[in-house]
Amino acid sequence: MSHTRSQDWDPKSAAVLRDQRAAFDEMRERCPVAYSDLLGWSLFRHEDIVRVLNDHVTFSSVVSKNLSVPNGMDPPEHGSYRRVIERYFAPQTMQEFEPQCRSLAADLVRSLYGRAELELMGDFAHPFAARVQCAFLGWPASMHEPLRRWTQKNHAATLVQDRQAMAEIAQEFAGYVTKLLQLRRAADIQSTQDVTTGLTSQQVKGRPLNDQEITSILRNWTVGEISTISAAVGVVAQYLAEHTDLQQQVRTQRGLLPDAIEEILRLYGPLLANRRVTTRAVEIGGRSIGAGERISLNWVAANRDGRVFTDPQSFRLDRDASANLLYGAGIHVCPGAPLARMELRVAVQALLDGTTRIDPMTQRPPSHALFPASGYATVPVQITFASQPVVHHQ
Repeated sequence: MSHTRSQDWDPKSAAVLRDQRAAFDEMRERCPVAYSDLLGWSLFRHEDIVRVLNDHVTFSSVVSKNLSVPNGMDPPEHGSYRRVIERYFAPQTMQEFEPQCRSLAADLVRSLYGRAELELMGDFAHPFAARVQCAFLGWPASMHEPLRRWTQKNHAATLVQDRQAMAEIAQEFAGYVTKLLQLRRAADIQSTQDVTTGLTSQQVKGRPLNDQEITSILRNWTVGEISTISAAVGVVAQYLAEHTDLQQQVRTQRGLLPDAIEEILRLYGPLLANRRVTTRAVEIGGRSIGAGERISLNWVAANRDGRVFTDPQSFRLDRDASANLLYGAGIHVCPGAPLARMELRVAVQALLDGTTRIDPMTQRPPSHALFPASGYATVPVQITFASQPVVHHQ
């Protein structure tokens, strides 16, 4: 790869970080296939990204030397592991987990009663994401805080690309998992078939999953779930606070909530990008890209592409969501999408059930999360709590 190639943009420049969405929108129109030293080639157009997602032969998902099950794998290996994982997100499993998820969200809202102001990320979004992830995996409550801290450390190290710190943080997570697996094996826990225990009895290629593979699966779920779920909760809450008409509409018509959440997250993507690497020379958008080059798929820009979405910067409840790349597309479409959708619906319902109004803090606007995160770092809101929470079940 040439090291003298000039940069089309800098993803960490002050201008980009000031408003990542606006910067990505501008890049999509001005330079839809753009080179930077940090990311390699970034793709901003919906059409180009869908092309990559549907061509896993040319655009490989094996982007790291570290094992990444299954999202860092290509067929046929990917399919073997994917089949093991998909059963954990089956409709029946989601249905059974929802009451526990709803109870966690309601308890968290109750713990905030009486406060006139909240910083929604720290007070609700992060704790909800960590607690619900522990509940899903069958991990003890004592893991809530370590997991939350681990996610923050992982984000900080990724932000500055501190390779040594990233390796140490990965090792720390592996330590948590190894300990949990040892405890389960020592106790021979078969009666409580939680997700973590279940993974120890799964087979791939005619043999049980090993600890490294289980750790990789759990790390991918945990990084993905905790950071994106908390970012998504913050984005949706801030949008509803700013748009009181819509807030009122979903308060009275809870059936609209899933579509409203998808459309808000199309507008304000909670996840910036995913990576691929080229297996051969290819041309995209008039640019020649060699074999072995890094590709970054910018979800935020793709989901705001006017070539695909009419009037892309406006919120439309009746929008056809089939082109929405919120959970990706193709063989690597997010296997955890059913869990994420359920958790988001439950979290927002709990906030609406426990309150009569959520308003933005005009004197303290939300602060944006910085690359490689999306959404908000802080979401200060004014809350009017309901004297008695009204519970709507769908």
